[in-house]
Amino acid sequence: MKFFNKSFYILLTVLFSLTWACSTKTDTKSQDVSYDIEPVDFDFDKIKERGYLTAVVDNSATSYFIYKGQPMGYEYEMLNWLADDLDVELKIIKDNSISSALEKVNRGEADIAAFNLTVTKDRKRYVDFTNPLYFVRQVLVQRKPENWRQMKVHEIENQLIRDPIQLTGKKVHVRKSSAFSTRLANLSDEIGGDIIIIEDSSSLEVETLIRMVAEGEIEYTVSDEDVAMLNATYYPIIDVKTPVSFSQQIAWAMRSNADTLENKINSWLEERQKETDYYVIYNKYFKNLKRSVDRSYSEFSSVGGDKLSSFDEEIKATAQEIGWDWKLLAALIYQESKFDPKVKSWAGAKGLMQMMEPTAREFGAKNLYDPSQSLEAGGNYINWLQNAFTKQIQDSVERQKYVLASYNVGIGHMQDAIRLTKKYGGDPTKWEGNVEKYLLLKSQKKYYTDPVVKYGYCRGEEPVNYVHEILERYQQYVLLLNASTIEDGDEAPVI
Repeated sequence: MKFFNKSFYILLTVLFSLTWACSTKTDTKSQDVSYDIEPVDFDFDKIKERGYLTAVVDNSATSYFIYKGQPMGYEYEMLNWLADDLDVELKIIKDNSISSALEKVNRGEADIAAFNLTVTKDRKRYVDFTNPLYFVRQVLVQRKPENWRQMKVHEIENQLIRDPIQLTGKKVHVRKSSAFSTRLANLSDEIGGDIIIIEDSSSLEVETLIRMVAEGEIEYTVSDEDVAMLNATYYPIIDVKTPVSFSQQIAWAMRSNADTLENKINSWLEERQKETDYYVIYNKYFKNLKRSVDRSYSEFSSVGGDKLSSFDEEIKATAQEIGWDWKLLAALIYQESKFDPKVKSWAGAKGLMQMMEPTAREFGAKNLYDPSQSLEAGGNYINWLQNAFTKQIQDSVERQKYVLASYNVGIGHMQDAIRLTKKYGGDPTKWEGNVEKYLLLKSQKKYYTDPVVKYGYCRGEEPVNYVHEILERYQQYVLLLNASTIEDGDEAPVI
């Protein structure tokens, strides 16, 4: 009898697979990754020697996103905190596919997969996990009746699924290779009935599936409760009160042979989980729902919109005139003014591009608080700087770094640094390790009194950090914005 049931069950599975064009499953535990990929030998000592930790994250309302030009997210803040404490730089790459992210970890393309990852036995065959960051249940996301606001509570309840056994024969859409798919397969066994599991693209974000439920495109999906509650604040028509699992561990994944890295992170977590700041970060994204929703679904969020600021179109026009990717110019403007056209610095610089009035007048602006005039003058000034470096720096990407530094500290100090680089045997056409080095050294008497120096002392740390921060922010904009990465033939600078 058991053999008959199993055979019949396999037949049904095949039929459903044909019916749903291979996107529907009534059984099987989703395998995240290919188990034949051996993890590379690259533990913390090599990460430390290299100087940076690479984390793969997804672009979601809780993990990593841009809001009004500023990178944010639970994973983003936690990873920055970790990298600071480990005394390494943080490098972030984005991949919305869980399976692809875990494969990147084992191949050595990333050191940590910092997703909203549920710890499962299946995944533990392939990667190791940190100690839990927190615990969460999986819940069913379903749509309330259209006229739910006019209905009584018990009338609404009568039309919603409250017992998982009611999912028998229902189609539930989930992210491919997710713990939700595995959980639903197990739930099918537990309730003795077939839940029709439709696995959508592995790169499809959970928030997208929740939106599809809210808009009536699909009937059901499954989400972690914290993410579901966040979305329910934005989409009041959805219900997220039906659990489909017990509490599960949420953690980060790493290579199974990176024992030192694992121990370092676990020790760090043990210490940080004793501190208030740890829970402040968690509450910021998972408990303060109204503020989280305002950020996540704003038109100025990389999750809910596609804008950095109210001035994107003007920034794009100016960027086209100077031959830059508009996201690089936006990264400079954020560094200067955080897109506030009325801001004034302690030194008297004004407006979006934070120009001093004499320079602004020279390049065409009378009112620096006027965003259009500020952008026009800033663009003209950048073009002037570019022309000044054209003969010296042939490579356009390298030249952008010289322009950025000059925008901060002035072209005179930059020319001093170029002359020092030549004198001491460096490459004056290269920024990293060459001109940036001598710009930093201009704070030392030996160098700022050197005969080739014309503009004296310079606190070079400020422009060097300025260039680094703008390029880092630019790469984050490239990573998370929907617009094409490169425009007008430019190449993305490498940090």
